Formats: sequence, structure tokens, C-alpha cells
Amino acid sequence: MKFAEIKDMTLVELAAKSRDLRQEMFQLRLQQASAQLEKPARLHTLRKDIARVETRISALRNQALAAQAPQPAAK
Repeated sequence: MKFAEIKDMTLVELAAKSRDLRQEMFQLRLQQASAQLEKPARLHTLRKDIARVETRISALRNQALAAQAPQPAAK
């Protein structure tokens, strides 16, 4: 997943995507524990995708907080 795909998502969509990626990560870890994991590199890719999504969620939340914060009066 590229950041360009994530950039256009809303906060609700990002939260759902994060939940889905974490669920997939859990499933792959179970497969790894039972020695049935076919693509071990997928774990690394998923971890990076989760980080991208969480970074975008943080950025959106920070933007929302900055928009709500009162601006200091100019002198």
C-alpha cells in the first residue's frame, strides 16, 4: 500500500483499515507459530503498512486539534 492511497482516506476509513491490517497480522502470526506461513515477507510489509496508516491518523488528528486551538492575537 502506497502513502498516496492512504492520503485520500478519511479518519473513519483509516481506522477501519488499521483494524483490518492488525487482524491480518494476527492471522499471519498464528500461521507462523504453526509453521504454515507461506510468505514471511508479508509480515514485514504489513508492519510497514500499519505504521503508514497510524502516521496518517496522527497527522489528521493533529490537524484537527490545530484547527480547534485558538490563534494567539497578533500585535
